[in-house]
Amino acid sequence: MASAKRVADEPAYILHQYDWSESSLILEVFTRHRGRVALAAKGVKRHTSNFRPVLLPLQPLKLNYTLGAEGNAEIHTLKGAEWVGGHVMPQGDALWSGMYLNELLMRLLARDDPYAALFDIYAGVVRVLAGQHGASTDAIEPVLRAFELVLLRELGHLPALDQESTTLSDVAAAARYTLVAEGGLRQAAPHERAALGGRQWQAIELALQSAQPFPQTLQALAEPEVAQALKPQLRNLLQYHCGSTMLRTRQLMMDLQSL
Repeated sequence: MASAKRVADEPAYILHQYDWSESSLILEVFTRHRGRVALAAKGVKRHTSNFRPVLLPLQPLKLNYTLGAEGNAEIHTLKGAEWVGGHVMPQGDALWSGMYLNELLMRLLARDDPYAALFDIYAGVVRVLAGQHGASTDAIEPVLRAFELVLLRELGHLPALDQESTTLSDVAAAARYTLVAEGGLRQAAPHERAALGGRQWQAIELALQSAQPFPQTLQALAEPEVAQALKPQLRNLLQYHCGSTMLRTRQLMMDLQSL
């Protein structure tokens, strides 16, 4: 019988985990070269397991695992895990923001579909969040909006933002436009508050097309009102692609803010 294929030193982040047995967990991980992967972490819940202090979310890891069933199995077997280091765990609002990004990736990424560029951007965002000690939600908002835009564009869910989606005509710099889930970018009605000017949409589109889309998009959202206007528009678009149920982390963050 042929031995199972082994994946070694794979850069990864843990997105989610759930119980598999009294002593084991199933880990949903985002890897750089293989995308979202499910791993069985056998015996990890035992107090003697060396994995216990390592398998944490929002921490850069290198994983070793074997591919079951000639690589076609849904769940593979974790063999080793090493913390890469570089930053501490995000705290406070930054922690909840990181968990929100993890849920987005869980909902939107198909298994075994690699997104190396998106992985690198996610890793950079996690580093940014880890450095936001005591930062307010307002300070984190542009980071979340920039990642949402890059994620949607990477997955093919974001239309061109420098033209109207139905007519394919270029946006007018002085006009206002809004992004809707089923219709793309359209001219905003006078009463619609969740809208941006054509010049702002053009700047975002240019940033998304750059060689460094995340920092350039973050720069395009530097004005607080831009990130605030984008928030409801991107929320509706993400809900549309994730399904009708509100994201658990978003609901929890809303509940905490209302206390």
